[in-house]
Amino acid sequence: MGTEGARSLLERAGRLTLQTGNLLNWGCLRKKCPATPGEEVRDCIQKTLTEWSSKIGQDRNQETLEVLECTVAQAIEKINPEERDELKVSAKLFVVGSNSSSIRDAVDLACSALGIAQLDSVIIAPPPVEDGTNLYLEYLQPYWKELENLVQNKKIVAIGTSDLDKTLLEQLYLWAQVKPSSNQVNLASCCVMPPDLTAFAKECDIQLLTHNDPKELLCEASFQEVLQESIQNVKANEWIPLWLLRYSVIVKSRGIIKSKGYIIQAKRNAS
Repeated sequence: MGTEGARSLLERAGRLTLQTGNLLNWGCLRKKCPATPGEEVRDCIQKTLTEWSSKIGQDRNQETLEVLECTVAQAIEKINPEERDELKVSAKLFVVGSNSSSIRDAVDLACSALGIAQLDSVIIAPPPVEDGTNLYLEYLQPYWKELENLVQNKKIVAIGTSDLDKTLLEQLYLWAQVKPSSNQVNLASCCVMPPDLTAFAKECDIQLLTHNDPKELLCEASFQEVLQESIQNVKANEWIPLWLLRYSVIVKSRGIIKSKGYIIQAKRNAS
């Protein structure tokens, strides 16, 4: 059945939630080393879709699910409750084509996938603004308010930002009820941390981190392309990615990565 069954399910579902599970378990990272973050995401989506579609049986051909879950069962790895205190669970959330309300869905799904009640830290990468337009505080506020609610509800311990310059980071810091604990700086945009940003971060106890993620880690066209490559004759142009969450589980005492994975949610816009 395989691809035909998967295509049939996708044609009737309203949303798709794709979970890669722990990449360290099933070799998603072995193909190209070092891969760019964008290549890694595409590779993992394709492998997950291919593996999942190969296991769709004929008995599911007539099934209709509002939210279709695409996972590889053997790759899913929950955290042992006895080890939880020894681990730091961090996530970076890339909002692609959705509004701020999807943040709660992403955090809930990450907690569920890992079998935990709370994430230690979440960094938000809001949707990229149009070329030539600068990011501004009012654009960030709805996303930050959602994160603040999750902190207050004890779903997240600390929240951070990505690619904010000193001016915008200061505006966010002064406005926010829950202050940003970190700010990521893209290595491609600066080899040396801007002195004004460094001084402000030190003054306000904000940790400056580096990253090499592209402006858009997963755009609509890229998602549709990998969907089309993975499942033959699927109506890929109907599917729009909403958000992408990348998580990592680190052993605190040794600083080694125990688990890493992606969770992606997309919706179908049927004409």
